[in-house]
Amino acid sequence: MYTISLKNITKRYDDNLALDNVSMTIGEGEIFGLLGPNGAGKTTLIHILCGLIPMDSGEAVVGGTSVKDKPEQIKAHLGYVPQDIVLFDTLSVKDNLAYFGRLYGLGGAELRNGIARALEVAGLKDREKQKVKKLSGGMKRRLNIACAIMHEPEILVLDEPTVGVDPQSRNHILESVREMNRKNNMTIIYTSHYMEEVESLCDRLMILDLGREVVKGSKREILRTITSESNMLIRADVIPPDLTLQLKNINGVKSVSLEEDTIRIVFNPSSTGETAESSAEEEIIHQVLTRNMRIRNVSIDEPTLETVFLSITGKALRD
Repeated sequence: MYTISLKNITKRYDDNLALDNVSMTIGEGEIFGLLGPNGAGKTTLIHILCGLIPMDSGEAVVGGTSVKDKPEQIKAHLGYVPQDIVLFDTLSVKDNLAYFGRLYGLGGAELRNGIARALEVAGLKDREKQKVKKLSGGMKRRLNIACAIMHEPEILVLDEPTVGVDPQSRNHILESVREMNRKNNMTIIYTSHYMEEVESLCDRLMILDLGREVVKGSKREILRTITSESNMLIRADVIPPDLTLQLKNINGVKSVSLEEDTIRIVFNPSSTGETAESSAEEEIIHQVLTRNMRIRNVSIDEPTLETVFLSITGKALRD
């Protein structure tokens, strides 16, 4: 079981406190996100996890093995994709893969199969003979990932892998991450300051700022740290006058207001409705659909991770 446990990790660079007692646990087969602005401590944390730099204090354990005691043993099970592209510009795509595959101890048929598999993941099968210096930035990013998975690691660490890439390559990278996790049960640690990437990919996440944990948990758990309310807006041609009272009587509904052709309902999504099997949201929809109304639009406004970060730190995520 390649679970990951980091406890009270602290790291200083001279007078700069880069990490301040950061702790997290990541389960096998999980996609875990590290979200935060530049300088938050994301890269320092994964460098410690990968055994690239020492921690000042704390404990890092991967699959029951201490990073302090046996870093080389852990590295054999890790694939690491750094922020900076680490490739040989004058070599071909295939030769770069062969080089990194040999670093991981691959040879013969195992190396050939690894190259073919990595080219497939990166979507670069038709570019294998092309020199890296002639690739686009997005293709280099994809090749950077391909080099890190030559040895089929149990854990893949991606440090802001989509910085500066085109939308097509970004989508390819995100879909590749999902596919590797789904097919191989690969544990993936994904760092980014792009909120939408972490929201769409990750099972759980931690938000860091200035080396400290802001909040961690599933997306829903994190969003509920600042509010338990959702806002539903229903726009219709005609709204029956008694609908407002009916909606107010639903368990979990906090307020109902009517503004011309739009009704606004503030409710607690976790509250149950009239039956134990239904939520407040389902009860609201049921009441509306049983009326003779021509509905033009329904929308639900919920807090975002950006809202959480702003609420807790007083600044925007990318400040």
